[in-house]
Amino acid sequence: MNWAIIEFPGSNCGPDCVYVVEKVLKHKATVLWHTEKKIPSVDAIILPGGFSYGDYLRSGAIASLSNIMGAVKEAARIGVPIIGICNGFQILCESKLLPGSLITNRCLQFICSPVNLRVETNESIFTSLFYSGEVIQIPIAHGQGCFYADPPTIQKMESEGLILFRYCDANGNISQQSNPNGSLRNIAGIRNLKGNILGLMPHPERASENEFGSVDGKKIFESVFRYMEAKKGKLLPC
Repeated sequence: MNWAIIEFPGSNCGPDCVYVVEKVLKHKATVLWHTEKKIPSVDAIILPGGFSYGDYLRSGAIASLSNIMGAVKEAARIGVPIIGICNGFQILCESKLLPGSLITNRCLQFICSPVNLRVETNESIFTSLFYSGEVIQIPIAHGQGCFYADPPTIQKMESEGLILFRYCDANGNISQQSNPNGSLRNIAGIRNLKGNILGLMPHPERASENEFGSVDGKKIFESVFRYMEAKKGKLLPC
């Protein structure tokens, strides 16, 4: 696969994504600067985590206005798989490609720690290699990762199956104690209605090698690869 990785001023997790794509997955990485207006022919797109310029106003708000986001929206429209990680998730929400928003952690502190996640469904581009209800471990690193949306939006997300990952304990139980940042309904990752966009606060690129204690994050990228291989083999609808 050829993965486009979008870099914004201040981003610091782009190189991590490049490493995973090239060294772990053995795929191709095409790095694009935020001022670009076009995205070349690629199989999938990653908006990496870290930071982006203008975050002091609201995380992802200014980055969502970058030239490249017009091309990202067009890619989303035609069905290209897109993963927004941490700040990338914030940018996708600010760009209205995903519902809701990410606000300051309820504890008012930056959190950097491994967390448990429950996979809500394996019927998605991004979770096909998991089983529904599986508990996985991926680290978080954010100060504004509390997912919020108004009650009608939350209810719609629940009814349409847009929630892919929730914070949980080691046994898969959803509780306030297992919620590191105060996200509504323990939401850690969501998809769009079309199903080709994933936004998540945990960093899957930091859980892609055994040396880091978990390879659960790698399976998210591999799920996308499996989808693309099946699509090219015409086993799945476009």
